[in-house]
Amino acid sequence: MLKVYPIAIIAILIFLLIYIALAMSGVIFHYESGEAIGAISGWCERVSGGIFREPVNTISNLGFVIVGLYMLRTLSKEHMNGQIGNMFTGLNSISVLYAGASIFLGPGSWLMHGTHTPWGGWADNLSMVMYIVFPWLYNIKNMAGWTPSNFLQVYCFIIFSYAIARWFFGSKLGIGLDLFGLSIGLWIISETLHRFWSQSYRWFSGFIGFFVAGLFGIFPQEIISNWSEYWWVALFWLPAIFSRQAPKIKRVYSPWFFLGMFSYFAAFTIWLQGYPETTFCKPDSLMQPHAAWHLLTAFSTWCFFEFFKTEYTST
Repeated sequence: MLKVYPIAIIAILIFLLIYIALAMSGVIFHYESGEAIGAISGWCERVSGGIFREPVNTISNLGFVIVGLYMLRTLSKEHMNGQIGNMFTGLNSISVLYAGASIFLGPGSWLMHGTHTPWGGWADNLSMVMYIVFPWLYNIKNMAGWTPSNFLQVYCFIIFSYAIARWFFGSKLGIGLDLFGLSIGLWIISETLHRFWSQSYRWFSGFIGFFVAGLFGIFPQEIISNWSEYWWVALFWLPAIFSRQAPKIKRVYSPWFFLGMFSYFAAFTIWLQGYPETTFCKPDSLMQPHAAWHLLTAFSTWCFFEFFKTEYTST
């Protein structure tokens, strides 16, 4: 376990070397399906004929890698010093998984913006799902009484199943389900349940999902009038089904949770400007809105890492 930090560094270096070699040979662009070279990409930046189709939007993904590696370095130091704390102190299966998922956000998004290929888009989406499934499933673990092994088994089953379904059936898995978007709601639902658990709130918690959906422009009247499209709101009660007991773990929410949420929603606001013909879209600029989204969300993963490190066992 102590070797996980240098192994991660070596893995990232190998990824970069392989990417550069394949990009310089042109092999990596064999299945390219994006915009023509010289056009403005769907994420605002002008498409380059070099080794990165969107240079700034690609390289900015190193923010995830740097932050994730710093997490592993922090955890490794704690492990070597024999520090005893919670599941986010030192190296263990859960802390390493969180850091690893944070790191993989970088290569996943890199492959999409760098190659403009369908498989690059698949890798990007998979990396986002690998990260966003972690917090709500970890919350359920604490309220369902699962062991770390149980958590890892369920996590791996979800990710493996999603990866296959996303590859063969596309972004909505053939059933109209956006797991990434749903998981944002499940995180907030499960987080409020983790904080305010009671038998009565357990079954009310699903309604929080409608509030979260509203933040992203999906309002209750739209959901009710298009039930066949928004059937997945029934999954807002997934945490309630499994969260049968109050968590023994408590957390300190200020400042890291609130800072993480603030940085994420600030990044989302900027992300909305990362399209062609929007006010701040400057295709040839080094200041790309989508790159700012990458850097701010990388920072938010660090904030949530620090948030999880505040866990303590209530008496």
